[in-house]
Amino acid sequence: MKGHEEGGNDSTSVNPSETCKRIRPEENVEPVPESSSEAPGCDWTRLPQELLLHIFQYLPLLDRAYASLVCRGWNQAFHMPELWRCFEFELNQPASSYLKATHPDLIKQIIKRHSNHLQYVSFKVDSSTESAEAACDILSQLVNCSLKTLGLISTARPSFMEVPKSHFISALTVVFVNSKSLSSLKIDDTPVDDPSLKVLVANNSDTLKLLKMSSCPHVSPAGILCVADHCHGLRELALNYHLLSDELLLAFIKKSSWDAMVRHSPKVNLVMYFFLYEEEFSPFFNEEIPVTHLYFGRSVSKEVLGRVGLHCPRLVELVVCANGLRPLDEELIRIAKRCTQLSAIGLGECEVSCSAFVEFVKMCGRRLSQLSIMEEVLIPDHKYTLDEIHWEVSKHLGRVWFPDMMPTW
Repeated sequence: MKGHEEGGNDSTSVNPSETCKRIRPEENVEPVPESSSEAPGCDWTRLPQELLLHIFQYLPLLDRAYASLVCRGWNQAFHMPELWRCFEFELNQPASSYLKATHPDLIKQIIKRHSNHLQYVSFKVDSSTESAEAACDILSQLVNCSLKTLGLISTARPSFMEVPKSHFISALTVVFVNSKSLSSLKIDDTPVDDPSLKVLVANNSDTLKLLKMSSCPHVSPAGILCVADHCHGLRELALNYHLLSDELLLAFIKKSSWDAMVRHSPKVNLVMYFFLYEEEFSPFFNEEIPVTHLYFGRSVSKEVLGRVGLHCPRLVELVVCANGLRPLDEELIRIAKRCTQLSAIGLGECEVSCSAFVEFVKMCGRRLSQLSIMEEVLIPDHKYTLDEIHWEVSKHLGRVWFPDMMPTW
């Protein structure tokens, strides 16, 4: 307030820092040293570490690294364990990828000083074999860590499949042996095999809850059964159809097998992806199946969807990419009536009358947290036009809803 009084009305056009410099200290007040342009209370180097930690959590890694060079206090905050529990390694080749990569010097520092702090880790690699091999090299060095989640993600073609199998398995085994408390593991499109799954089970059977390993050609039905038999807390096991032998698949189809699985793991999420042709669906959905997440990648008939409504009472999510030109009115109503836990649905190249769709939403109500319906799916009828339907659907959902212009799943 002292500076405002001395500056008068002109103070609004003067730089605040210059104003502070022109103010003379009052008598009996110790002057601020000439070398300091701000009051001691504004010293950024003295911010509490709790506040710095909160700020650093919102900064990209490289910006955090630059900030750590400001002073000793900021450098200490940079190395606080809380900042390193969750980390994503981005490994890309500059010549072949437009994505940013984690700097090699930072990776060395992370492994040297923070590997024992890492808990939630993912590796995002481009399509190059070099990036996948670099990820394996890092995994091999995580001997002092105890990861809770691990995800291996290829942003283009599955580059982990190009890595020598022995190199990949050796790196993954290091994590399996040292972690002891893995709860979530995503290793799609990798050369993981049965022996490495046995190592996973031997060290993490009490904690593993989610396992995604679609498109893993070296895994056999025996490896899958090993996981299912020992990981009693497993809640989600995501597999592709081709991982199952005919014998195992036929065993799964029997109601007695499904009942045994639910008794064994009552909270398990059963995720099934289908990329089959219509004539290949005949063995499926003839008896009750405890599937929770169901994805049809190719066209699926009305008859199959009708059986889904009859025999999948635990269904939580349903995605139908294509069906044909026969309306799915009866099938949707049946699914809404019998699948009482359904909370997400996506429809692509299908047809549903607007009246049936409104009735479906009305029956499901606000438990539909995800409703992704292409606009061309909805067929106007005597009750609703396309302009009217979003108001009616929004009313039953309790939120604003519009049909999608393009698929979101």
